Amino acid sequence: MDLQAVFPLSVALLQQMCVYLAVAYVLSRTRLFIPLTRATIRWPHRIACYVIFSAFCIMGTLLGLPVESGNAIANTPAIGAVLGGLLGGPVVGLAVGLTGGIHRYLLGGMFGLAAAVDIIVQGLAGGLMHRYLIGHGKARLLFSPLLAGSLTFVTILIELGIDLALSHPFHEALYLVSLIALPELIANTAGAAIFVAILLDRRDSIERQSRSFSAKALEIAAHLEGVLREGFDPENSQRVARIILDQTGVGAVGITDREKTLAYIGIGADHHVPGLPIHSPHTLQAIASNEVIFADGNEVPFQCAITMSCKLGSALVIPLVGEKDHVIGTIELYEPKTRIFSTINRTLGEGIAKLLSAQILSGRYEQQKSLLLQSELKLLHAQVNPHFLFNTLNIIISVTHDDAARARALLTDLAVFLRKNLKRPTEDVTLSDEIEHINAYLRIELARFADRLSVDIDIPPELMGIHLPAFTLQPLVENAIKHGTSRLIRAGYIAIRARHEDAAILLEVEDNAGLYQPEAHSDGLGMNIVDRRIRNRYGEAWGVTMYCEPNVSTLSTVRLPTEPQKP
Repeated sequence: MDLQAVFPLSVALLQQMCVYLAVAYVLSRTRLFIPLTRATIRWPHRIACYVIFSAFCIMGTLLGLPVESGNAIANTPAIGAVLGGLLGGPVVGLAVGLTGGIHRYLLGGMFGLAAAVDIIVQGLAGGLMHRYLIGHGKARLLFSPLLAGSLTFVTILIELGIDLALSHPFHEALYLVSLIALPELIANTAGAAIFVAILLDRRDSIERQSRSFSAKALEIAAHLEGVLREGFDPENSQRVARIILDQTGVGAVGITDREKTLAYIGIGADHHVPGLPIHSPHTLQAIASNEVIFADGNEVPFQCAITMSCKLGSALVIPLVGEKDHVIGTIELYEPKTRIFSTINRTLGEGIAKLLSAQILSGRYEQQKSLLLQSELKLLHAQVNPHFLFNTLNIIISVTHDDAARARALLTDLAVFLRKNLKRPTEDVTLSDEIEHINAYLRIELARFADRLSVDIDIPPELMGIHLPAFTLQPLVENAIKHGTSRLIRAGYIAIRARHEDAAILLEVEDNAGLYQPEAHSDGLGMNIVDRRIRNRYGEAWGVTMYCEPNVSTLSTVRLPTEPQKP
């Protein structure tokens, strides 16, 4: 071995390898290298792997150093061939080897054929190692710099043996191999290990960015949870704008409806005043087209539409979408002229807009559902009062001439009932309050039916404080009398009970008539409203159930959660 020739050749080849790896590092910062950061299985990724490593294989040859008037080339195509097979599998390894081998063969020289075979063998060796590791559940070793370097070292030794076997005359081949052996062993082994280390660094960078993005997205979502569900108005919009500004660190945040600015905070707040009509053409375009508008200040010009001296230099405008993809407003994210708009904030902005759009829709749905329930409750008021008033007035008329004192007592009971009826809250009441309301109702009904009706109320004191929707029991008691005991020839009986059962509270209204016929009732609106209100509030596991033993009894059961919460 001629050390005086080998040493400078080794240094020169290492320098060439540094250029090779510099190109690899620069490309690793692009999206081009993303398919290489995972074990390649899908064909689109395999094709990308083939193209990239074929290019590096050819580049390794082109950056090589001619030896002895071009009879041999000290080069690094083994890096591309071995890694192409190691990361892409046998098919990709063979394809990369063939491409690099044909290229090397066309360059000619004493080692032309041998070098072509070398590269094909190196690609296959990498592919076979890929298959072995995948088959034995050791895919993580595909990205081991030590394994990549060791495998490349072995394939270079095989390459030197092939060169000696296929190149003639032998003594000249032996001399050339002695010159290139050490430089190629050092450069290719180190180059393959460093190349894989670059891929690992790129993968770790992607994962760190992904974790950071996910954590930031979750944090923003947690802070924004439920804010706009309370209403898409200036006050809530200002809260949202503050949260987005604090969490993303952008220069400014604005929120608009279709006509005016609802909230603004950050740079330019002195002239971007909430309540002003929308001036920005980008915002108007986003509303009109239902598209995200990004004005980076370069490719898409940006200039504040209010004042030329504004420090803002770029804007991202994302539509807020309501029902049927109708734009109801926008979120505006701004950066100053001294800062570039980050890709992460652009992606976060679009995610935030989807989250807030869903919140606004949910809030409007809840509002509409609440309005519907309020309407149903008012309808329930209207249903109870006419029936009750008609019957009560008939009683008062019938006793006025015969028993004026009794008539006055009935009028007093009616006044008490109506006062409590009109002043009751429209949402939650305590069971105690519900029973008081029922008692006011029953006192008049007992006067109407005299000795033909008796009532028994059995409720444990500890349950009197539970909350339930207003007018839960009233319609059930009225139905028990109107469609049950009032039709009996014999004496009627009403029982009102409450009890615990597992994780539920059961409220029961039972009569001794047994006349309940769901198909025949066209005026069971009250009971249906009670059932629907409970199910809408607490879920399908709760509500009203009916059981009737014909001509014996009818049992209405209200099933509520043990600790029902106020809405």
